[in-house]
Amino acid sequence: MSAPKLTPAPALAAREASYSVGQAVLVDGVTLEVNHGELVALVGPNGAGKSTLLSLLTGERVPSAGSTELEGTPLRGWNHKDLARRRAVLTQENHVAFSFRVSEVVEMGRAPWRGTEADSDDEFAIADAMARTDVTHLAERVFSSLSGGEKARASLARVLAQRAPIILLDEPTAALDLRHQEEVLTLARELAREGAAVVVVVHDLSLAGAYADRVAVMDRGQLVIAGAPREVLTAELISRVYGTPVRIVSDPVTGNPVVVPERS
Repeated sequence: MSAPKLTPAPALAAREASYSVGQAVLVDGVTLEVNHGELVALVGPNGAGKSTLLSLLTGERVPSAGSTELEGTPLRGWNHKDLARRRAVLTQENHVAFSFRVSEVVEMGRAPWRGTEADSDDEFAIADAMARTDVTHLAERVFSSLSGGEKARASLARVLAQRAPIILLDEPTAALDLRHQEEVLTLARELAREGAAVVVVVHDLSLAGAYADRVAVMDRGQLVIAGAPREVLTAELISRVYGTPVRIVSDPVTGNPVVVPERS
């Protein structure tokens, strides 16, 4: 009799994960798996629990109930250095305390690899990350002198320089203009195609529909549905979750769903 086929563990998993602060339940019994090679977009109205769920998946927060795993091992079982080599995180805050240049901020992403064979890749990893985020020309600028969008892209470059196979991005397009929103999601899509597991919190439902392999919709701390964009982004569901009427049209070139508010 042949041996049973082993199924690789997902890159990330939340299993009936909940998180509470006092009497407030911010995440309520969420089960979600993210695999290498896919881009998952977390969407939902303000206060839905997207960023809190992301922080549980990063290991920054510990579930009040349930569990979170990275590559089959509970996140609490990873030491800090090994965790930093396996997953990279972009938070909503882009603060740098001292007057570092952009190149120095991006270089911080290489810290987990210091003293290993991988530190020989530092120069290339930093240059590649800055090129992919369009901040090479800002290398000598002091980080605090940048615009909000420039800071967001420089911070993303730091995350990419980390060269982790799991990437979690919390609202990476929030401060960006139209061009750079598209470029960041295109980059996230490329990273997934290269084998990374990518989770992105994003407010623009049409961006999610254009670039994500799966869209996970949250509302009031719960996962409402997760699936392919064309299955999830329906007028009925989005209107109900967001509390405002919308219609869904198809992009005439790609066929991807575009969410349009109904305006009187």
